[in-house]
Amino acid sequence: MITCKEATRLASLQLERPLSTWERIQFRMHLAMCIGCRRVEKQFQFLRQATGAWMSRPD
Repeated sequence: MITCKEATRLASLQLERPLSTWERIQFRMHLAMCIGCRRVEKQFQFLRQATGAWMSRPD
């Protein structure tokens, strides 16, 4: 089982590139048991959406 620190790293990394099969399995197993890391993943997704919306707005 991976640590919360490693899960957070994978949550961030998946925004940059697809996770490998093994990374994805480990990450999903961790998320199934850790509400804190599920929240972190949702926060990263929100930040990415908000940043994308801000970057695409007309000036």
